[in-house]
Amino acid sequence: MRTIDAQCEMVPTLLVTGGDVVTMDPHRRVLNDTTIAVSGGRIAALGPAGDLRRRYPGAEELDATGAVVIPGLIDAHQHTTVDPLVRSLIPDDIPSQSAIYDWAVPLHQHADGDDDELAATVTAVDCLTRGVTTVLEPGTVAHPLRAAAGLRRAGIRGRVGGWGWDTPGLPFSAPAGEVLAAQRETVTALRAADPDGLVTGWVTLVGHALVSDELFGGALQLAGELDTTVTWHLSPGPDDPGSYRLRYGRSPVEHLARIGALGPRLLLGHAVWLENAELEALLHTGTAIAACPGAYLRLGQGVTRAGRYAEFIHRGGRLALGCDSHNAGDAPDVLRAAALLAGLEHDRGTEPPLRAADALALATVDGAEAIGAGGEIGSIRPGLAADLVVLDTTRPGWIPRATDPAALARQIVWGGVSDTVRDVVVGGRVVVRDRRPLLVDLTELRQEAAARQGALLSRAGLPTSATVPSPI
Repeated sequence: MRTIDAQCEMVPTLLVTGGDVVTMDPHRRVLNDTTIAVSGGRIAALGPAGDLRRRYPGAEELDATGAVVIPGLIDAHQHTTVDPLVRSLIPDDIPSQSAIYDWAVPLHQHADGDDDELAATVTAVDCLTRGVTTVLEPGTVAHPLRAAAGLRRAGIRGRVGGWGWDTPGLPFSAPAGEVLAAQRETVTALRAADPDGLVTGWVTLVGHALVSDELFGGALQLAGELDTTVTWHLSPGPDDPGSYRLRYGRSPVEHLARIGALGPRLLLGHAVWLENAELEALLHTGTAIAACPGAYLRLGQGVTRAGRYAEFIHRGGRLALGCDSHNAGDAPDVLRAAALLAGLEHDRGTEPPLRAADALALATVDGAEAIGAGGEIGSIRPGLAADLVVLDTTRPGWIPRATDPAALARQIVWGGVSDTVRDVVVGGRVVVRDRRPLLVDLTELRQEAAARQGALLSRAGLPTSATVPSPI
């Protein structure tokens, strides 16, 4: 096999040797027994181990012989604060609005910066050990800089923002001008805190029907000024369509299109309940969607009745996968989300169905394009960031191992192989080796999380067992 190089010669700091590399490049090649040379956080070359060892002597090595190497997975909608500290305590037999207002709101009101930083670290470790190397926080409430510090502590790539809304009378609400000033401050502060750009900021609104037209439009304009992206939540269930029609006489996406608040910088969280005109508007404006199928099933939000993701994708729509929160999607397992989305769309009878190869692309290269990081992450090609995941094919889930590329994609998506993640590299840095996070002490993390869980629940006046609290 020939050696594939970046444009410039680089001395690598790492060789990932001998794996079968699922490149997710434009030709979707699988390169068997291939070594990846990494330098300066980027992929320098792919080729035979002997050639790259001779060219770059003395590099550190990570042996991937017999393993499958895939690009780092992308979780485009993952809340990192509060929920990880009360994992699975919110009941699963209550309406989604009860889960939000009886649980999430009081918890966020009583969480402090230490809670948020710890919760973000827990999320990052959980993500990394499942092969997720990029996580987008679609809005924390009070301490975005502390959440970013928690992500950096574990070594994951991420985006963070502070949630904003301007509906009077709600906790953390503020006038549109103040919200936008806070958004600008967060993005600017994160750039200063992390000049390497591993954890960056973006503009994050709560969305739904809690944001004024002024704030929606201002957020998109601010994202352009800061050269970043923007996200907000819309239509995970039928509530948003109903409230927008009462208020404006038109659907949510139609209203956003009317006020000029759509576009390629916007990653719209959810967008489950879409009418024909809304789908057309998203496609016309290049607005992307982050879909969280596990959360919709967990919360009973109607994705089996209303979801139109396969149609959106087949018509050229930009879509990425997310896992939402630890009390909605329950686990930041992007491969599970990929399988769920493909299965739901197939069961709905969408033609053509989403194949495993399509779903794997959503978790990697196509997801990267949807979040505005195309050409930076999502594929194993020279010049891209070295975000790599080594899957241990000696585990039972790989017996026997598929060899044909199409069958290999099916095994990765449908085979539940996220529990076979062995090693993880983010930006050229090994952050998980032999299933063990290298930057975080798991024993200390476990002890601190247990202590903070009890204290947080006590301050919020919530029970420590999964029972429904009295209405607040």
